[in-house]
Amino acid sequence: MLSAGERLGPYEILAPLGAGGMGEVYRARDPRLGREVAIKVLPASLSQDQDRLRRFEQEARAAGVLNHPNITAVYDIGTHEGAPYVVSELLEGETLRARLAGGALPARRAVEYATQIAHGLAAAHERGIVHRDLKPENLFVTKDGRVKILDFGLAKLVQPEEKGPQTSLPTATEPGVVLGTIGYMSPEQVRGQATDARSDIFSFGSILYEMLSGSRAFSGGSTADTMSAILLKEPPDLSVTNESISPGLERIVRHCLEKNPEERFHSAHDLAFDLQALSGVSAPSGRAAALAPAAPKSRLWITLGALAAATVIAAGAFVAGMRKGSTLPPAFQQLTYQRGRIDAARFAPDGQTVVYSAAWEGRPGQIFSLRPGSPDFLSLPVPPATLFAVAPSGELALQLGARFHRSFTWTGTLARAPLSGGAPREVLEAIQWADWSPDGKDFAIVKDFGGKNRLEFPIGKPLYETGGFVSYIRVSPRGDLVAFLDHPQHGDDKGSVAVVDKAGKKRTLSSGWASEDGLAWGPDGAEVWFTATKAGGARALWAVDLSGRERLLARVTGTLTLFDVARDGRVLLTHDTARLGIVALASGEQKERDLSWLDWSVVRDLSADGKTILFDESGEGGGKDYVICLRKADGSPAVRLGEGLAMGLSPDGKSVISIPHGSPAQLVLLPTGTGESRRITNDSINHISAAFFPDGKRFLFAGNEPGRGVRLYVQDLRGGGPRAVSPEGVETFALAISPDGKRVAAVGPDGETWLFPVDGGQPERAPGVQAGEQPVRWTSDGRWLYVRDRTRTPMHIVRVEAATGRRETWKELSPSDPSGFLGVVALRVAPEAGAYAYTYGRILSDLYVASGIQ
Repeated sequence: MLSAGERLGPYEILAPLGAGGMGEVYRARDPRLGREVAIKVLPASLSQDQDRLRRFEQEARAAGVLNHPNITAVYDIGTHEGAPYVVSELLEGETLRARLAGGALPARRAVEYATQIAHGLAAAHERGIVHRDLKPENLFVTKDGRVKILDFGLAKLVQPEEKGPQTSLPTATEPGVVLGTIGYMSPEQVRGQATDARSDIFSFGSILYEMLSGSRAFSGGSTADTMSAILLKEPPDLSVTNESISPGLERIVRHCLEKNPEERFHSAHDLAFDLQALSGVSAPSGRAAALAPAAPKSRLWITLGALAAATVIAAGAFVAGMRKGSTLPPAFQQLTYQRGRIDAARFAPDGQTVVYSAAWEGRPGQIFSLRPGSPDFLSLPVPPATLFAVAPSGELALQLGARFHRSFTWTGTLARAPLSGGAPREVLEAIQWADWSPDGKDFAIVKDFGGKNRLEFPIGKPLYETGGFVSYIRVSPRGDLVAFLDHPQHGDDKGSVAVVDKAGKKRTLSSGWASEDGLAWGPDGAEVWFTATKAGGARALWAVDLSGRERLLARVTGTLTLFDVARDGRVLLTHDTARLGIVALASGEQKERDLSWLDWSVVRDLSADGKTILFDESGEGGGKDYVICLRKADGSPAVRLGEGLAMGLSPDGKSVISIPHGSPAQLVLLPTGTGESRRITNDSINHISAAFFPDGKRFLFAGNEPGRGVRLYVQDLRGGGPRAVSPEGVETFALAISPDGKRVAAVGPDGETWLFPVDGGQPERAPGVQAGEQPVRWTSDGRWLYVRDRTRTPMHIVRVEAATGRRETWKELSPSDPSGFLGVVALRVAPEAGAYAYTYGRILSDLYVASGIQ
């Protein structure tokens, strides 16, 4: 037993928290990040037990690949004086077992807890990890009501069907060996048979039964009696012990507790769907919801709950925020079935025809039309384009030649074309968003101007400017307001919902969204409807009126993007499977490796030797505060460093510049090993990106002061204020510092690459670098500058001789599966090592028309 004040590696022991079969648990402090953690230690005297040691290490490795708000986060693993230990987040609250000491929980609270547990299990099962010892003692309820799954010590890796490469863990137990806790085991566990995710679902059902009834589902006078009950008996009806239990909820419990695994829920996702539908639909009226039967084994692309032959989706797969007293569920009808990405969709003036733009099977984007109820769709006779809007006359506003501009933004030529097809007439270049006025005579547009993102309505009349960016502009039905999504900084789709009037008066209606994409005016023009989420990436459908009152309209597991709302209330939206992943070629290797970690992996830096990748996770897996990680390019597990967005790795690899959440965003230095984190900026500048100089003593960052455009600044790590080295309007992430630290290659306001002198003087155009290309990295001798063409697929990486402008192609990179491919979001190279790492974006969309949303 360790005492307070003792050190375990870099950690200071504060107090014991408990002990169990898998070791002792302590409260400790991590002095490097200034936070308290929990440490589970396997005593050295017991570590000689190879089975116990193997299971302990497996717990750490299994939990370490998971990052979900309902699973305890693992920060570190190590050994101290022969004793292995695991460091995880410190939880404040009590176990579910302690919560159940007072008897049954209210049904609403039980469903709330159960839904969280189901989401956590779904995340683990998608990684191929089965818990196998789920029980109230292994579920923790924090003080803020969040449920965390503990102890993956009995986790067993399985190979799920139709999945990509999985993390490999050793098998915990062979068939024929019983592991688990009597009373919560599945029948197949009792028999010593092989288990899979459905075994966890049976244990889950036993726990939910106990939460609702206050009694165990299976018990007996002896272990043998309990095991016999699990195999042969059914627990008493819940309605006998709790008359308030709805038939729908009892059906869910019974479905979990089927003796035959084939008759249970086939996935925790399906289970979560039914629980969410039950809680959401029953909330307004208090009556039980009629739930659709559980679907058979489902794949991610049908997570809306569509059955194989069905076209209308029952509201059982949705949690709809309906007005009080309404019990009719909304209906969702699937319109598209191809594999690819949908960029936009609108109702045509007849109110029935749907016009949309999509890039199917990796082909260029095209304009299509269809009518709900018919399987046929037409490709309109116009060149490859993206749909902006449809005028009341039926004329289309299109974006031609769309090219990736920066994160979440594409730019191209605004054009107009008749709905019947024909050659488009070009209107204006370098436009990012556009919408028609209600009479079809004017346009509202978004473009970059003078280093800022500008909204104009009509063209030429600026209404709003920002150093961040604007998206999804929609003119109100009366033409007096423009609604839009307002994003404070590039590289992140967080932000707020706002309107601006024709005099330029802007009002923020709703704020604090971690991800927001998709917006339209409500059917009567009194509300703005939008899709957004407060944490992660699972956007739901929301409404906000002009006084700022918000309400939830519909939520699903997964992500929604809203495109249009008809006057009769029908809604056009997509259900999206979105992902950012990392592909890397390590130093000395010949084959690329996918190094994606969670769902939104963005590479931020690559060490000069090409062996270490700095990246962050800012999607659903990263949570509301995001996660910063280091990972070896050889595929070793990632190491979590802290929260926020990663920016740059120091030349010696000992520290990382990061941007935690805050406004204005500031920069923090995180140690990669021992040491304390510290803030390195404290000013009014909104910091967007940053990088170390080669000497490791200074850093470069891009940011903007209030009301100003983005500039480049230099600052000393030892103190002092920032010094601007560029004009306003430079691009935020297209930066490369020369090896002597005297010049910075960056894309200027004109879209050209410039060499900005750090110590003063006139900038020069980078010779040989073409428009549309971005600087990536210099060679260590400063002779070559590597650039990439962000507009082309395959992506071309070219090296340009700094003195002469001579060009040589270095690499061409292309995904093996082009469907839904958005492009390369970020690229880092280590040219001398022949290594590189890049982040690719992919969105797969299904278009739906929804009715009955109120």
